[in-house]
Amino acid sequence: MAVKINAIRGMNDLFPPNSSVWQQVEQVLKATLSSYGFSEIRFPVVEKTGLFCRAIGEVTDVVEKEMYTFEDRDGDSLSLRPEGTAGCVRACLENSLIYNQEQRLWYMGPMFRHERPQKGRYRQFHQFGCEVFGLNGPDIDAELIAITAAIWQKLGLTDYVKLELNSLGSKEERAQYRDALVAFLEEHKDVLDDDCKRRMYTNPLRVLDTKNERIIEVLKDAPKLSGYFKEETINHFNKLKLYLDSLGIKYTINERLVRGLDYYNLTVFEWVTTSLGAQGTVCGGGRYDGLVEQLGGQETPAIGFAIGLERLILLLESLALVKPSSAVDVMVCYQGENTDVFALKVADSLRSKFPSIKIMTHCGGGKFKKQIAHADKVNAQFALIIGEQEVQNEMVTVKNLATGDQQTLDLVTLVAYLNNNFSK
Repeated sequence: MAVKINAIRGMNDLFPPNSSVWQQVEQVLKATLSSYGFSEIRFPVVEKTGLFCRAIGEVTDVVEKEMYTFEDRDGDSLSLRPEGTAGCVRACLENSLIYNQEQRLWYMGPMFRHERPQKGRYRQFHQFGCEVFGLNGPDIDAELIAITAAIWQKLGLTDYVKLELNSLGSKEERAQYRDALVAFLEEHKDVLDDDCKRRMYTNPLRVLDTKNERIIEVLKDAPKLSGYFKEETINHFNKLKLYLDSLGIKYTINERLVRGLDYYNLTVFEWVTTSLGAQGTVCGGGRYDGLVEQLGGQETPAIGFAIGLERLILLLESLALVKPSSAVDVMVCYQGENTDVFALKVADSLRSKFPSIKIMTHCGGGKFKKQIAHADKVNAQFALIIGEQEVQNEMVTVKNLATGDQQTLDLVTLVAYLNNNFSK
């Protein structure tokens, strides 16, 4: 007997009816971005490793510890994408979609990080993201945040998520702040854990993101990045807050919010929730004006955000805001001589007239009792029953599976009956 092969740890299968929940959420995301004038972009899940090293930063946890990296047969180092922004920028640069142009793009798909799997966080996870290129004002920053607020409203999450906002300033301002922060951390080195000690010189701003309560207490006395902002940065952040105020979007300024990747500048934001325990971030994003140039293009303003779908769906399910939908609305059942041909013909005709109704033909035969039981099991609303008498009279018996009521209709009346019941 052959040995059974299981899925890789942290890479999960998705089955119906749970897959219908994903489809519902994905449809809201796609429709919302489309209503704001965004278009879809698709790019590979495998890229050259150097892309992520250059974009994310070689001393980040993602590159150092979490990427799935391998050497292909030609000796090239390749990696499964750990996030979407770098690949999106690479695709746009390679296809001349950025220079002197404005782009508003969204994407959705699997990302990969080799980290400890836990509820809502997996080694293969899925992100919905959007990126905007060519616009440098705080108005587009505000609009991206407004898009996320619109998504929460459509999903019923407005009361369960909160917006945290910060500015990381310019590259030059961060460089000055970095020296002051390192000096402060050196004075409190005895309090730092091993992770913060490692980051202190390689990526000191990430120390601000620590979850260690003892270190958080010490950091209350650390110098503030905002103290190094010049007029341009201050004006950008103040205008962003003005826009959000005018849109009625509430926010909290969190000066410890730095995001996890090296390429951010100016506006950064996260939507957080207290309904998921420690894994409280549902969406994160910000401005990354230097990344396009960093990857070989012309200097280009850019901003984007990403939503982790596993975590979003976990939140929706925990709050009972979404539930699986039925895969079948109408089950076509048939039994007797020559009923199969008539049943298939009726089902096909109805699908062409009602493309939004899910119609399943009960293939494989069997007694009506068994077929009706199957229709109940898949949560169909109606069963269309076709026996030899129905075929002879070119009629169909319709059974309402919720009430048990049934009636025999000609095909024209059947169309009107379904139209009446599914147009509500």
